[in-house]
Amino acid sequence: MFEAVLDNAALASSIYVNIALAGLTIIVIAVMSRSIHDSRAKLITMSTLMISVVSISSYMGLASGLTIDPLVMPEGHPLAGQEVLSLWGRYLTWAFSTPFILLALGLLARSTTDKIFSAIVLDVFMCLTGLAAALTTSSHAMRWLWYALSTAFFVGVLYYLLVEWPAEADEAGTADIFSTLQWMTIVLWIGYPVVWALGNEGLALLEIGATSWAYSGLDIFAKYAFTIILVLYVSDEPDAVVSTSPATA
Repeated sequence: MFEAVLDNAALASSIYVNIALAGLTIIVIAVMSRSIHDSRAKLITMSTLMISVVSISSYMGLASGLTIDPLVMPEGHPLAGQEVLSLWGRYLTWAFSTPFILLALGLLARSTTDKIFSAIVLDVFMCLTGLAAALTTSSHAMRWLWYALSTAFFVGVLYYLLVEWPAEADEAGTADIFSTLQWMTIVLWIGYPVVWALGNEGLALLEIGATSWAYSGLDIFAKYAFTIILVLYVSDEPDAVVSTSPATA
């Protein structure tokens, strides 16, 4: 699988660019966090740091071919009977990295522990059922049923992003930055199921390299750009971010 990655320039570049950007983001956060002293502000910063730590590890798995396998698509799929490279390691990336995005947003909104936990659980199941959709080869219909279930979990995550946390962020005094990151997250996260549907795993309107770059482009903004924006805000340690009036469960 390592050679299969290197032999496809679009696929390889989509992976290696993310490794470089994740590494750069880690360095930037490490430097910026030196000026952050409040414990709650540090927790938000470390949450964002873990996004890139998970991402660089996961993309290394993809680059090495460790988390890539050829799958024969079932009858009914546009590529039925053909081997399609499945970059299933991406789902591990999302399952372990996106909870830190939600943790950072929940902390920024000063949400309660139970709400943050609930949003993260829904998110993890969204990613795992997405993985099931990608790996199911016994039935084309079952692939889309898994996809629908993953989308249902996503709707649950959107509830917290659109209903619960904006009101809490307004009360916490972080509404402006939360709104920016909230909509950035919502718009970009909607892009992932769209890419799945259009890519080689779904309708196969995009070939493997284009599909991988679409996911990588979303990752660049949903993870690294998100991280830099939030850490820049937290590094100023405004009154709304520091450890006064902590959220309670």
